[in-house]
Amino acid sequence: MSRNGRIRVALIAGGRSSEHDISLASARSVLESLDPERYEVVSVAIGREGRWQLASGSEPLTSGGAAETLPVPAQSGAMEALGAVDVAMPILHGPFGEDGTVQGVLELADVPYVGPGVLASALCMDKDVFKSVMRDNGIPVARHRTLRLGDAVENPFGYPVFVKPARLGSSVGISKVRSADELEPAVALARRHDEKVLVEEFVRGIEVEVGVLGNLPAPQASLPGQIVSHFADWYDWSSKYDEGGSDLLIPAPTLSDEQNARAQELAVRAFVATECEGMARADFFVREDGEVVMNELNTIPGFTATSFYARLFGASGIPYDELLTRLIDLALERHERRRGLEF
Repeated sequence: MSRNGRIRVALIAGGRSSEHDISLASARSVLESLDPERYEVVSVAIGREGRWQLASGSEPLTSGGAAETLPVPAQSGAMEALGAVDVAMPILHGPFGEDGTVQGVLELADVPYVGPGVLASALCMDKDVFKSVMRDNGIPVARHRTLRLGDAVENPFGYPVFVKPARLGSSVGISKVRSADELEPAVALARRHDEKVLVEEFVRGIEVEVGVLGNLPAPQASLPGQIVSHFADWYDWSSKYDEGGSDLLIPAPTLSDEQNARAQELAVRAFVATECEGMARADFFVREDGEVVMNELNTIPGFTATSFYARLFGASGIPYDELLTRLIDLALERHERRRGLEF
């Protein structure tokens, strides 16, 4: 804790993934919303090429300029900053940040951090492994075929079907394939982003989001929200990030009370099964027959004040500034709890 009694927070943003700019926007929103009388903030921006840049909390968060590339000497500014804070808040999306890599650095440095740990982050990033864990825990997911290097390109589910990289986010590299002649080009596109590719059955229905907040043993689910896409017939990049691309309706207007409760139950069960703590956003499909099907868990969801995760909890009675405070408190609580373990 700093000399003036404030909690020292390191915001880590940017990163090497295609969601770099979204990460910076999320971090700027967090920076503007943290109470300066309670928190002293230092910003660490990671460039697209992987270089870490240190800025003061009051400076605009960018990722330009020269800095060190990890692994870096212990005396470097960015790593010194991490070693001197009370808690880190990774606001990184996709590979090299949301996948357990940065969480591993923070574990090695013994720095408390917001959000799920190494295992949960890596597990939830890999859609193939995630689905296996869900099935083992009795949580319904869409059927899929995994294509590894050397595997023949095949689709056992008919058309349309989705083809996606196994370990990426924000709909990057994903195609909705409507005929057999589109399958191989879609797999080739997905393989530009990952060596492992999923061919996933098309689930006809509506898309629903549920936020989860808390540590074990008692995480809580937000009200469910229903996504309405305006630019495409599925929730693609433009629907997610272009202005007017989609709406989130909270509470979900077409879900029954039973379906709302089911989505909340499954969100918490998936959160616990993957050993998440802190936060995650659960994405679901609700089939035309009413079954609620898990799609994925996002362990570092978009985090501006108008992002879905913040809006879900805002509608559930937890405003954005309070949500940030709770997440920081949860990170400190988990770190203190785990200090009692013997290794």
